[in-house]
Amino acid sequence: MTMPQNIFPPRRNSVGVLVGTIKIGGGAPVVVQSMTNTDTENEIATAEQVAQLALAGSELVRITVNTAEAAKAVPGIRARLDDMGCEVPLIGDFHFNGHKLVTDYPDCARALAKYRINPGNVGHGKKRDEQFSILIETACKYDKPVRIGVNWGSLDPELLVRMMDENARSSDPKDATLVMHEALITSALESAARAEEIGLGRDRIILSCKMSGVRDLIAVYRDLAGRCDYALHLGLTEAGMGSKGIVASTAALSVLLLGGIGDTIRISLTPDPGGDRTREVIVAQEILQTTGLRAFVPLVAACPGCGRTTSTYFQELAESIQGYVRSQMLVWREQYEGVENMTLAVMGCVVNGPGESKHANIGISLPGSGERPVAPVYVDGQKSITLKGDNIAGEFRQIVDEYVEMKYPKKKSGNVH
Repeated sequence: MTMPQNIFPPRRNSVGVLVGTIKIGGGAPVVVQSMTNTDTENEIATAEQVAQLALAGSELVRITVNTAEAAKAVPGIRARLDDMGCEVPLIGDFHFNGHKLVTDYPDCARALAKYRINPGNVGHGKKRDEQFSILIETACKYDKPVRIGVNWGSLDPELLVRMMDENARSSDPKDATLVMHEALITSALESAARAEEIGLGRDRIILSCKMSGVRDLIAVYRDLAGRCDYALHLGLTEAGMGSKGIVASTAALSVLLLGGIGDTIRISLTPDPGGDRTREVIVAQEILQTTGLRAFVPLVAACPGCGRTTSTYFQELAESIQGYVRSQMLVWREQYEGVENMTLAVMGCVVNGPGESKHANIGISLPGSGERPVAPVYVDGQKSITLKGDNIAGEFRQIVDEYVEMKYPKKKSGNVH
């Protein structure tokens, strides 16, 4: 079922920024980003993780550039990715010593597609202005865009003290939290204005003001979005692990995205020990897809189960189908147009099963507990076939394959990429 298009505000108008071949803002679809957690000095491990993130769907990947050895490794990482046929743009994450690294290692500065700098971590006093200027001048020299990323965990202390003091002297002082919010926005906007003074165009600037509180993040970005037209990067910083991190990020970013705010996102999940780094990419895609902003992979609707579905059969089938379409999408996206918009339903009993199955492009409805598997399949709202026996999952996957081949037009050779 298609949602009416006028329920939510239109996308905020922002200046478009080109990062490699990826456009951020300016009416472009919201872009998914991620970040490696490898030691950048290890070229092989970092290049492999970047490639994994890109394969999962990350359109930009950020890497830490914190030492001379890491800076030296960046051109090699870029070369390894090119050899793999992985064209994903690399973002260099600089803190504290970025001005020195981009100066001493120009090959690093050239190999990166974008720089990320934090105004709170580029120095203090006179050094801050000088070191910030070096980073911006380098970006101008090599025609690189910059994300000016303010973070409440590393906010410029001089700015915060100044604003807190001004607030304390006010006849009508604000709550300290509101002053913190204003300090974040001021840091971002003053830094962007300084970057423009140095020579960096508005079409080379992206702003972010990251916080770890959901309400705080929403309040700050709403205010920031109303005060500038720079492209905005969204992310709930230090979101946490597991369901907490996913829920918090979804709660914050969905409100902003559905309010028309945000041009690129990253989900800052803490992986489980030894966990898959690509999880943050999948969550970002699912937020964009379930809010109706983009489509990446066919969505599988499945019921939660109840006393009518004490068997695990439908759960196993739903998991199998979800995994299948995600893996197959790597092939489908190269061959067919529009498969990412396909919807599937795997339902566990006859209460909502047939109706929900009819709403999907392809749906299957199992009978419930204690009954032998007899599952009607609906295709585009019409009952197509009833599957029985021990190979329902395999037969259902075949129906999905046949539907894709029949329904979606093949890409022309020039469109395959």
